[in-house]
Amino acid sequence: MTDPHGFLKTPRRPVPARPVEERLSDWNEVYAGQAMLPLVSEQAGRCMDCGIPFCHSGCPLGNLIPEWNAYAARGDWRAAAERLHATNNFPEFTGRLCPAPCEDACVLAINADPVTIKNVEQAISDQIWERGYAPPQPPERLSGKTVAVIGSGPAGLAAAQQLTRAGHTVAVYERADRIGGLLRYGIPAFKMEKRHLDRRIEQMRAEGTKFRTGVDVGGELDATELRRRHDAVVVAVGATEQRELPVPGRELDGIHQAMDYLTHANRVQEGDYASSPLTAEGKHVVIVGGGDTGSDCLGTALRQGPVSVVQLDINPEPGDARPDTEPWPVYPKVYRISHAHEEARGREGADPRVFSSATLRFDEGPAGRVRALRLTKVEPEARKPRPDSERVIPAELVLLALGFSGPQRDTGLMKQLGLTLDDRGNFARDAAFAARTAGRAEQAERTGRTRTDGIFVAGDAGRGQSLVVWAIAEGRSAAAATDRYLTGSTVLPAPVTAKDRPLVA
Repeated sequence: MTDPHGFLKTPRRPVPARPVEERLSDWNEVYAGQAMLPLVSEQAGRCMDCGIPFCHSGCPLGNLIPEWNAYAARGDWRAAAERLHATNNFPEFTGRLCPAPCEDACVLAINADPVTIKNVEQAISDQIWERGYAPPQPPERLSGKTVAVIGSGPAGLAAAQQLTRAGHTVAVYERADRIGGLLRYGIPAFKMEKRHLDRRIEQMRAEGTKFRTGVDVGGELDATELRRRHDAVVVAVGATEQRELPVPGRELDGIHQAMDYLTHANRVQEGDYASSPLTAEGKHVVIVGGGDTGSDCLGTALRQGPVSVVQLDINPEPGDARPDTEPWPVYPKVYRISHAHEEARGREGADPRVFSSATLRFDEGPAGRVRALRLTKVEPEARKPRPDSERVIPAELVLLALGFSGPQRDTGLMKQLGLTLDDRGNFARDAAFAARTAGRAEQAERTGRTRTDGIFVAGDAGRGQSLVVWAIAEGRSAAAATDRYLTGSTVLPAPVTAKDRPLVA
């Protein structure tokens, strides 16, 4: 354990990001070169002897946070790496992308500043690679069983790595031209440079996982045939059905889905384009949606040189304090500043967000392009327009960042694999099977087992739009269930076995 009085001696001090003006001039990570190991070790030493570490319950992976905090505090990076990898296949992803609900569940957060858990996790994950603590782990022997994993996002990759290490022959099928799913084309490089993803993929190849890109399962490749050729199939295609904004003028040129915009920007970083065909350069930009995807669009637009950027959020502006309705250790809805918002404030001098606002219509300009957006203030609860609150803002590029409603349904995948939808529009998982095999009906979503024999669903495709840490947890759980299906038992850990917790926004 760490010094039980460390939190009394040492104030919280997060690792500082690079200066705004510096990072806006490139696409490198916000924290590139900012590891500062002495600071991280000092901060890890704030982890107290709390008796019951609620940070475990705040983490869908059940990360052993107090244990690797203790090792990081002593500078024992090898031991910290072992404890971090014990529950998390890809800590370099979560250490950069997860919003850290574990910090809000930290016992110190009851009445003080929590441990900088996310900084510690990223530092350990970086040390894992710098010190060579992540060698490939090929299985000692093969089981003779084959598994197809459809989708190469964090859920699919986690399931594939676990199953490969268990001795099964695994092939990952991805319809895009590169492996990674939203990690590749949805997450901007300034949040996670793709070298981290490429490095893991090479490790997985060395372990024996096969990758097939440019394969549309359910389209050009019949999913029924894929199932026939494999002993089991894990469906991890994500929740890619993008929500629309059905208002007058939506058909105008210059209005795009956020993911299309982010994909083009990421392809520039991959070397596919010299410049993005959907650029914010020299334009008035409006982002509709106040979530993480909207923030990613904001950071991307700022690096392209817009005239102005406004982000609309239909929700009211949260307060700084935890609401009484969201007591500790719940992840609260409070006023948060992302790195992109910090960059916008540094550039524009103000927060670019307009809260409690909804789009009424888009106005047409020359050549059928959008030229303006009409918005209105809305009532916080009913979200009804407030009288006399309409105003017009210039808009030459509009990005719709309204989230996702579930997996795509207009493909052949559902029909060919016999998948059905639950009441939330996600691929359904069989609660009756979970009750028979695990003794708890609520574990259906964790096993990923569907009513179709040998078919498992993991990640956002079954859970709905959520966090990268949930995707990895579900991939690991689906892998354990698949291994049990193939062999009758499993030693693979299934990290999420408690009653399903609410989604974290």
